[in-house]
Amino acid sequence: MPTKSETYADVRKQIASVIAGETSVTARYATASCLLREAFGARFFWTGFYEVDPAKPEELVVGPYQGTLGCLRIPFGKGVCGAAAATGETQLVEDVHAFPGHIACDSRSNSEIVVPVRGKDGQLAAVLDIDSTEFGAFDDDDRAGLEAICADLLTVA
Repeated sequence: MPTKSETYADVRKQIASVIAGETSVTARYATASCLLREAFGARFFWTGFYEVDPAKPEELVVGPYQGTLGCLRIPFGKGVCGAAAATGETQLVEDVHAFPGHIACDSRSNSEIVVPVRGKDGQLAAVLDIDSTEFGAFDDDDRAGLEAICADLLTVA
């Protein structure tokens, strides 16, 4: 059985292969959401993207995802996704119920990791949000794997 790090490396290659030459950001995000969810199964209860809204640049709007109904909009600085957007840093939260200002889009979510996605210009384009029903479901292997995938999403041709 492959390690988590090996699974991330494999999924990263799969995503890069599928999105090579794809110009649609929506298609790139949808592909990543799907392949991550397929690779990690039920542990990834909600897997998807919140994109920076060009009309409201201090707000995230839901993009492609796999899972239950997501929140439609999240202001920068609010909740885990908003914290990642505001700071530009990955947020790894073992217990979302203890996170100040957590937004409960689905009450079954107990832990979360949110990774910034930057465009070729280095500007924040979106965040990748993954929730789990398990407490403490994410660790530094998840951080490293997801940050590598997110670094490729808008820069790989």
